[in-house]
Amino acid sequence: MSNTVYGHGDGFLTQGERRLFPIGFYELPAEDDGLRDMAVAGVNLIRCGNADALDRVHAHGMMGWVPLSLQAGATPEFQEQIRTLAEHPALAVWEGPDEVVWNFTAYSGLWRQDRIGVFPNKGEWWMQTPLAIQYSEERAAEIMPNMREAVEFIRSADRYNRQVWINEARDSDLKFVRQYIDFVDITGCDDYPIRADGRPAIRVAAATDRWQQVGKGRPVWMVLQAFSWNDLDDEHGDIAAFPTFDESRLMAYVCITHGARGILYWGSNYLKSQGHEGFRKSLYALTSELAALQPFLTAPVERHVAVQVTDDGRTDIPEPASIRGVSITARRTGREWLIILVNEDPHSHMGVEVIGLDALNGTEFVELYGDEKTTVSEGSFVTRMRPYEVKLFATHRKWETNQREGREFAE
Repeated sequence: MSNTVYGHGDGFLTQGERRLFPIGFYELPAEDDGLRDMAVAGVNLIRCGNADALDRVHAHGMMGWVPLSLQAGATPEFQEQIRTLAEHPALAVWEGPDEVVWNFTAYSGLWRQDRIGVFPNKGEWWMQTPLAIQYSEERAAEIMPNMREAVEFIRSADRYNRQVWINEARDSDLKFVRQYIDFVDITGCDDYPIRADGRPAIRVAAATDRWQQVGKGRPVWMVLQAFSWNDLDDEHGDIAAFPTFDESRLMAYVCITHGARGILYWGSNYLKSQGHEGFRKSLYALTSELAALQPFLTAPVERHVAVQVTDDGRTDIPEPASIRGVSITARRTGREWLIILVNEDPHSHMGVEVIGLDALNGTEFVELYGDEKTTVSEGSFVTRMRPYEVKLFATHRKWETNQREGREFAE
């Protein structure tokens, strides 16, 4: 079966006859044993810089993406790069310059004197000073036409019509992103909320929502945290703060319930703090879990299925009583069903009702990786959820992964 991949414009990947939800890593392990571990854990997409790297991931049954300097335009060197790589069977997607808008607007290197030193003050962009506005407009006027030219060349040279993706920072500027959004296929952002001084994992839900809006409905890929901030450089202190397994799981599934079409991880190549081996195992336990659900993750959302939370009248919950509520996505493959629920609040919900299941009356659902069982009655079932809890209900336990090592990781 051919491994050639094709772009369909919906954010998913195609490998042979299989449609795949992207589960990716920016890290390309130096040793093949590391690549094998990723493949076994269900990772299907790796950042590759050249044909040799694509050969390596291909040998392990995975695919690769290639970062491109679109901002330089369709130079002769760029055209040669595209022609050289376009026929490679492991190439899945083209990536534009990372955080391209952030880098000429709010990037810290623009004001730090030990770096570029364009701005005299920290926060110059957020103050919207004349200098910041002038600089950004000048850079955009140079970059945007070049990006369009480069993408147009890709469209003409890539007979497989692979998708073009650009990752941005969580808060990258709407006005400038919209200047290129109409000629790319996939948008999204990176968001790394776990730090030693705070762990607001749930904020990736709002980030996903924002990029659905910024992208005007384009597929969104979310890049999540695979590192501890102190591993990056000295300015982030010396206290390790890896996401726990439950936090990583929460971040992945809340992105999915909010519509993300791909989950990728950045920073694992920087891992060095004590405990990083256990953290890596926890990530692979999660990617294995996601991979076991592949047929559901590429299936259409069953939009008639919804969730409603019935207030239990408790008086011990600080105001506001509810911050976000419970999010849901329901998917079906053949006669099998999966329902993902995420409690996005820091308190329990004791009356969480899944409705719209009238065609499934009498059907039993089991909680994957849990003990709960429930049967649909009168088109619904009820469960309870702890703070920031994720629950997966499926019609069969075969959708669980056997790779369990790492699920208890809690630093």
